[in-house]
This record gives sequence, C-alpha cells and structure tokens, in this order.
Amino acid sequence: MSERAAQRSRLLFVASEVYPLVKTGGLADVAGSLPTVLADMGLDVRILVPGYGDVLDKVDDAVEIGSFACAGDEVTLLETALPGSGVRTWLLQHPLFSARAGNPYHDAAGQPWADNAQRFMLLSRAAAAIACGDTALGWQAEVLHCNDWHTGPAIALAHERTPRPRTVFTIHNLAHMGMFDRATFERLQLPAHFWSGEGMEFYDQLCFIKGGLSYADWITTVSPTYAREICESPGGMGLEGLLHHRREQLVGILNGIDEAVWNPATDPLLEQNYDSERLDLKQRNKASLLRELGLDDAADIPLFGFVGRLAEQKGVELLLPLLDELLQTPAQLVMLGTGDARLEQALAQLAARHPGRAAVILAYNESLAHRIEAAADVFLMPSLFEPCGLNQMYSLRYGTLPLVRAVGGLADTVTHASEANLAAGTATGFVFEQPDSQALRSVLQQALSLWPDRAAWRRMQRTAMAQDFSWQRSARNYLALYGLEETVE
Repeated sequence: MSERAAQRSRLLFVASEVYPLVKTGGLADVAGSLPTVLADMGLDVRILVPGYGDVLDKVDDAVEIGSFACAGDEVTLLETALPGSGVRTWLLQHPLFSARAGNPYHDAAGQPWADNAQRFMLLSRAAAAIACGDTALGWQAEVLHCNDWHTGPAIALAHERTPRPRTVFTIHNLAHMGMFDRATFERLQLPAHFWSGEGMEFYDQLCFIKGGLSYADWITTVSPTYAREICESPGGMGLEGLLHHRREQLVGILNGIDEAVWNPATDPLLEQNYDSERLDLKQRNKASLLRELGLDDAADIPLFGFVGRLAEQKGVELLLPLLDELLQTPAQLVMLGTGDARLEQALAQLAARHPGRAAVILAYNESLAHRIEAAADVFLMPSLFEPCGLNQMYSLRYGTLPLVRAVGGLADTVTHASEANLAAGTATGFVFEQPDSQALRSVLQQALSLWPDRAAWRRMQRTAMAQDFSWQRSARNYLALYGLEETVE
C-alpha cells in the first residue's frame, strides 16, 4: 500500500448483519468478507453491527469499550473479534437490539418490527457519531462505508459535518428501501431539510435508502450490470431519476466470495473434498446427499439444486409450472429455502407428488447449502432481478453449472453454453433472457440435452471452476473509492 494509503487508513464499515455473527442473506457474507480483505491490505478497519440478542448470546469475549448518547439514547459499544478473521467488530448494545431475539428485521409472522425506523436510525446515528469523532473512543473514521437502507441515514448525517469522512454507500438490493410515514420522520427529529426530493423524502414518505443515495460521495452496487439496470425503469424502483442524476458517482463493483469458506477442496462440510483435477470425487457428495434426503440413488441423471429465498424475486414463480414436467424427465430436484407461505406449500406438495425424485427442505441451513452446492449438477437461479448473487459464484467454484437469467450479477458471472462458447471453451452455465416460463423451459431442455455429452459437461465444469471471484480485485476497487488507490477498474 502507498504512503498516501497508510495516512488515510481508518475505515468504519457499517451493516445490519455480518457473517458468522448474524446472517439472513448475502449482505452478511459481504460484510464478513470485504472488511477482512481490506484489513489484510493494511487498513485499520472496524465493523459496526447491531448487538442483537442472539449475537450477544453467542459472543462470550466481548469487552465494553465505551458509551455515548445518540439523540437522547445511551448506547454501549462492545468489542469482539470477528470469528475467522479477527477484524475488530463493534456491537451496538441497546435494548432496541439487545433485548430482542429472532430475525433482525421481522417477527415470527414475517411482519417488520414496528420500531424498525427507530432501531436503524439509532444504528445510523451511532455510525455517524463514531465516524465524525463525536465519541470518546479515541478513534474516528476517515472513510465511512455504509450498506443498504438500514444505514442510509448515517451517510446523510455525516454529510452535515465539517470536516467529515469520505463516504461510500453500497446498494445490495434496491427493492428494500426502508419506507416510513411523515409522522415517523417527525418522531425521529431529523433535520427539516432532509424532507425534500433532494434529501430523504420519496413520494411523501421517509426513505432511508435515499440518505445514502442523495448524500454519499460514492454509490456502489454489487455488479456492473445492476449499476446500469437501476438507472432505468423498472430496475430503479422509482429512484432511477436520482440514480441517473448521480451516475458519475455510481460504480458497479462485483462482489467476491470467501474462497476459504467456499472451496470444495477443503470444505469441512462435504462428504468428499474434490477439485477440478479430481472431479470424479464430486459424485460421492451427490450419492451422500441423495441418501440423506431419501431420494433414489440415480447417479446417471442430473440433480438440479436450488438454495435461496422462496420469493418472487428469485424466479420461483417461473419455476413452479415447469417442475412436474422436469421431474418426469430423467432428473431429480433438491430445493432449500423459506419464504412466501404459498410457494412453500406448493413446493411441499410437489415433493409429495414425486417421492424419490424431489426433496424440498423449508428451512435455513448453511451446512446443507454447502452440501447441495457440492452434490448438484445444475444450480437453479432464474431470478427476475439479482443485484449480484453469490450462489451462482459458489456453484461455479464447486463445478455445479448455474442456470440463470441474464440480469445483474448473474449476467456478469455466467457464460451461456451456446455453440460458439462451447467451441471456444468459455461456457460456464446456462443463461436465458426473458422473464417467462417458456424461456426457462427452453434452457432447461438445453441443459438436459447436453447432460449425456459427458466430455462437454466436464469441460464446462473445469472452465467454471477456473473462474476467479476472490475479493482481492473488488477490494482494490473499493480502495480507489476510499481515495487510497488511483483508479477503479
């Protein structure tokens, strides 16, 4: 790192979740990986995350390092080392977080916690206070990097200060904006000028994510294609005008994956480790999973896997009309996830109609997710939109060919098995364009048709496994936005 970088090295990275302390989706994976790589590059990194009740229950070495007031609320910071990396992690302790177990965002019925605006405004206020040096911690940030709607107001509040840190705001999924009514804005006692089209008002509502989009020095998204998509309708979700206006400060940086966690050669969760030179060993993971889930032992037919939220975004609606048809061909199916109750019921009924051929596990299970990635032959990810996606990159690394729609990060990471790409040796999966079941049916049929050509399939697997999705390149691009390197790739 340059001398200039060493002089501007204090980074506060703020997120509502971080793996392995708390995870509901890909944001946690990013928050657990990117700061680790940046710390390895020499930055003085601190992660700030809410001290949820479940997190405090699992952390037994946290040390109190200070308390301070945030708009009348007294908060306490506990410091721990992020498991697996050692990055200093600050847990924001306050009853709004710490006295509540369960999902960080919603109750057992799937309804958002009624006080989410107050909770995440507290996180944002604490982040801005720390970053701007308003605490007695003896540490303040030169760069404040916030993520998703939960932390958007932190960027806006830091922008009010002079001097202030350089600010970066990352959109992981624009579909989640943090929308609240005008009465909430008044209760939160935000500066009056934030209630404007240039601030945090959006169609007469308070919009948390606009705090980041309106005021950040740099806005990033988690893939180059998604950065383009959100500047137009419908991808911009109504915010395309603002994003188009700020397009000179908008950069798409593809997420990486933690190659220590997602590595089939060393993954301790697998029945059998393997790599691109020992691909025959992958078959043992398939046989083991089929036994575990009570499916027929059928090594000679393709196993289709799905891991993710059962939601419209993930293209489950496109899949449903085709799954009975798929399971009447030589194919098997494993699906893992939770979400929409109607989709859960439909998939459970599907599995009941196809004993021995289909297994549906309505749960979140990180260990099983690894085993499915290793066992499946094709990974289904037919998303209607996908800012980046991580599972398709995990699949590529595990030699499990992704079947995806050409949107967001899926378009940036998977190369379709066209005749030309197969001939050139660049194909890594199966890609369709239109968001309809007929287009998905066509590419499913292509995968089934290619399956018997074992030599071509094996070449695609090896090409997929050779792709580089490490965090190193992405981290260098973030360094550029932080002002610590010269250019962004």
